Amino acid sequence: MPRRRMDARVIREVLRLKSLNLSIRQIGQSVNKARSSVNDIVRKAEQRGIKWPLPESADDRELEEMLYSKPGAIREGKAEADWSRVHGELKRKGVTRQLLWKEYAEAHPDSHYSYTRFCELYCVWRKKNEHPSMRQLHKAGEKCFVDYAGMTVNIADPGTGKVSRAQVFVGVMGASNYIFAEATASQSLEDWLGSHTRMLEFFGGVPEIIVPDNLRSGVARACRYDPDTNPSYAQWANHYGTVIIPARPRKPRDKAKAEVGVQIVERSVLAPVRDEVFFSLARLNRRVGELVREANSKPFQKLEGCRREQFEKIDLPALGPLPPYPYTYTRIKRAKVNVDYHVEYKKGCYSVPWIYRGERVEVHASENIVMVYFKNKLIAQHKRLKAGRYATEPVHMPEGHREHERWNPRRLRNWAKGLGSEVFEWVDAQLRSRDHPEQAYRACLGLMSLSRNYPQRLNSACGVANRNGLVRLNQIKEILKNGMDKLPLLEEQSGSLPQDHENIRGPEQYK
Repeated sequence: MPRRRMDARVIREVLRLKSLNLSIRQIGQSVNKARSSVNDIVRKAEQRGIKWPLPESADDRELEEMLYSKPGAIREGKAEADWSRVHGELKRKGVTRQLLWKEYAEAHPDSHYSYTRFCELYCVWRKKNEHPSMRQLHKAGEKCFVDYAGMTVNIADPGTGKVSRAQVFVGVMGASNYIFAEATASQSLEDWLGSHTRMLEFFGGVPEIIVPDNLRSGVARACRYDPDTNPSYAQWANHYGTVIIPARPRKPRDKAKAEVGVQIVERSVLAPVRDEVFFSLARLNRRVGELVREANSKPFQKLEGCRREQFEKIDLPALGPLPPYPYTYTRIKRAKVNVDYHVEYKKGCYSVPWIYRGERVEVHASENIVMVYFKNKLIAQHKRLKAGRYATEPVHMPEGHREHERWNPRRLRNWAKGLGSEVFEWVDAQLRSRDHPEQAYRACLGLMSLSRNYPQRLNSACGVANRNGLVRLNQIKEILKNGMDKLPLLEEQSGSLPQDHENIRGPEQYK
């Protein structure tokens, strides 16, 4: 048995109390009605899109009719609105249902629907004319949906005959359904961001939001409520002044536009070239561009115009401006500063101020520049190096290390030559005996410190070391300590020892 219609005054009060977030039980107690009756009003209001506060033009009769009449019922004698035009106008920035209803009422002053009924009939029309997975109403220039197509295209190497599979990137504007597509060599982060950059250049502007799928290149950690955007992707978004909001996992309606766009690209672009042979990515993209332009110019079946016309009318005026220069791909890697105050990237080592030893930093590497950030602060910048090379800034070193760095093989040899030929020979042998001259710096600088205490004897001590093949700094220290540099050269060369030394006992000591 159908429930009895409730008085319009009670309906208004129920809607008002519900807007205050009261429970069904509390509302029933307030209006002195059963919970089932209150729940029936709330449920029907939600189904019909009726919200508090109600329009001032909605009288009690219209409120009851809107709440209890069958969906789609039309009162006779009322002028019908152009729902297709209403649907298109709502996508434009700043256009509201209230504004469109006002224009409709002014055009039909004696035969127009009330605002509430106008909104209800529009919802009925939209449900009948849109695909179930495309019910979201997207504002002009607001969202762009991106994804990769499931289909790939073969590219044959004309030299080797090797066949590789090109991936197809697809971007779709939410309001106009305007499509961008291009082929890339892979789904790597660099190709992913490059496609985004070329997509915005194709659109001629920047949408407010980019909605990707939870692809590894774009989302470092997929989560329904709090996904982590890849740091390079976030940097790209910051460069263009847009926002990345990934679709929720296992929620296809969040990315309905992208899936429909991918379907169109697969049917209108990839299927027609399935039997064509391509020998380069550039040739494939020229063909893809031709077919995408055709797809964007194809008339809609149920709506007026085509994707290109809708884009130029709705989305393009609302897009943000492109920055003065395009984004340069920058790979971001987290690293730990080594004890030698260097961080490693692609087997190249780059210095940072020594006080950051042991800290976790971010390395931002482009094609020519490597920048190191600590807590979002730039602490070092270097030119990109080849593998195995070191880049060390003297200002990054502790004071003691800077003194060490100021020396080089040429300067060490000049210093040694100034002290004597024997010192030069020993230093030169040290520098030549190592795979890298830097490995001998410590020993040479240690010899320099000995010259301060033994300025007159160091050359003689080095001579003793050179003649006896002594290559350790400690051995020269022992020579100086024991006075071996003072022994006569002739006796030293003959290998005989002095016979009149006070510590040497003669034969008479044993009689």
